[in-house]
Amino acid sequence: MKVIPAIDIMGGKVVRLTQGDVKQETVYFDSPLEVANGLAIPGVEMIHIVDLDGAMAGRPKNLKIIEKIAQNVKTKIELGGGIRDEDTIRKVIEAGIDRVVIGTRALENDFLKKISDEFKEKIVVGIDAREGMIYTKGWILKTNRRAIDFAQEVEKCGIRTINYTDISKDGMLKGPNIDSLKELLDATGLDVVAAGGVSSIDDLKELKTLERDGLKGVIIGKALYEGRIDLSEAVKVCSQKE
Repeated sequence: MKVIPAIDIMGGKVVRLTQGDVKQETVYFDSPLEVANGLAIPGVEMIHIVDLDGAMAGRPKNLKIIEKIAQNVKTKIELGGGIRDEDTIRKVIEAGIDRVVIGTRALENDFLKKISDEFKEKIVVGIDAREGMIYTKGWILKTNRRAIDFAQEVEKCGIRTINYTDISKDGMLKGPNIDSLKELLDATGLDVVAAGGVSSIDDLKELKTLERDGLKGVIIGKALYEGRIDLSEAVKVCSQKE
């Protein structure tokens, strides 16, 4: 199971939000590049970056900063936030980004079907949910779509990976929602990466028990910045063979 450290960027700085609420913002560092270099330790294959300004604006707003990270950090970069059309996907890939996370736009107008042939090896679908229902546009808008139903649609498009975030857990440091993850893993054959609520090494050990069911990775953010999880220890725990 891969450990994927997260960097959320707002106003050019590294921040974390509580349950996606911009009014509950904590600024941790001024330089995303310095943070990315610190996270690119042995065993970390990818860093997950979210352009929070982009998620709210509907187009990437911090791409120059993220491009600099991609050029200078020796690990793969995954980017989400405001990527909602084919031209933007191309622009992001040309900037050196390895994986592109599509969230809001993935739900609209058969967009995934349109892009799956050209980009499916580069695309990760981000599913952000609370109580099983999907939220979009930076976690502001509740939809009438069930996360599991949509995950099954993603699978039919030929896209292999989803990032599943339980919004109710994100930034709360109270542990992941194991039950919802189990339900999702049972319903699809997708590669699932979990996010939201991871607060301790014990949480990682519990998530690792889902590896046999298809859980491929875990995104960790606030717990790293708060010193609750040591990244080297996390990599060691999650890379152990059962």
